[in-house]
Amino acid sequence: MRKLLFVIALFVGLLQNSNSQCNVTNFAFKSGEVVTYHAYYNWHFIWINAGIVHFSVEDKTYNDKDTWFLSAYGKTYPSYDKFMTVRDTFETYIDKSNFNPLFFNRVTKEGSTVSHHQYNFDYENKVIDTHISKGEPANYKDASIELKDCTGDLITMVYKARNLDFSNYNEGDKIPIRMIVDGEIHDLYIRYLGKQEVKTRNGRKFRCLKFTPLLVEGTIFSSGEGMTVYVTDDKNRIPVVVEAKILVGSVKAMFVDVEGARYPLTSEITK
Repeated sequence: MRKLLFVIALFVGLLQNSNSQCNVTNFAFKSGEVVTYHAYYNWHFIWINAGIVHFSVEDKTYNDKDTWFLSAYGKTYPSYDKFMTVRDTFETYIDKSNFNPLFFNRVTKEGSTVSHHQYNFDYENKVIDTHISKGEPANYKDASIELKDCTGDLITMVYKARNLDFSNYNEGDKIPIRMIVDGEIHDLYIRYLGKQEVKTRNGRKFRCLKFTPLLVEGTIFSSGEGMTVYVTDDKNRIPVVVEAKILVGSVKAMFVDVEGARYPLTSEITK
């Protein structure tokens, strides 16, 4: 299993339209929220619970700006480490006043492969300064790329997505988004597929909104709509289940629980 956290970050990172990306008012989350997921890998038609991922929100100051520090940390369990050890870190600071990402940091350790990505968003000069190393030994390459309007990093887009007004879309609609992945800006979309009830591995049921995103072709995914995403149909908009085909097998992220949610999980079906 590779890039557990990339799967989770990407699926909700694709839930923004081009207008709402630039002008977002947060109503869905608050500081102190922590959401936990189990990561499953399909091996010979058997789903194996291989790892755990935590998403969290904190209040911090960055370059004298009032920001949210958004982080996501994923790792495999010790019992799975003998097959593939994964330790993934994604962190970003976003300006509370306009939801713009300021600095993004990604460190992925998967087996013997280590990658490090940093993006500094310079809005005055309209550039993103990138600092990227892939593999060992670390060989960093620095570059500056044009900062296009409404560009988000993976984690920023996760939390922006949760503030989207889903009532604006009909089943089958394509929703365009713009995101920087692996040092390049991509114009992508998701397709809204309506509403559906979903049951998690621990037996909890939720009313959800369903999507499928257009994926970036690379070392993990084939291009196309090979991923299905379910988010809670309530004010929290918390991702519940993600299912994705990868180049070798398939993976699934499954909601476990949330601490410090801004609202009650009214989408949960308790009867």
